[in-house]
Amino acid sequence: MAEFVTVGKVEEVAEGVAKGFTVNGNEIAVARSGGTLYAFGDICTHRGCNLSMGEIEGSTITCECHGSVFDMGTGEAVEGPAEDPVPSFEVREEGGDLQVGV
Repeated sequence: MAEFVTVGKVEEVAEGVAKGFTVNGNEIAVARSGGTLYAFGDICTHRGCNLSMGEIEGSTITCECHGSVFDMGTGEAVEGPAEDPVPSFEVREEGGDLQVGV
């Protein structure tokens, strides 16, 4: 079972936006789309760009560097050039806090 770590306040991640956090040495992006929170590895597996700077559409995020598309729920690379997934993490709101399971 994941240990949840508070990374900030829920209001820090607005609808349609991703924000990067460092959690226990891991670079993790948290995004909100359609009212759902997602947490996934912030580093694109293609060239190491920050996914938190990418464009969100539905449950996917597009890396701004080379256009790789990742499913924010599973971390799967759904469109290249990236082939490898990014890790995905549990995320929750708890008393106004934003928490990620690591």
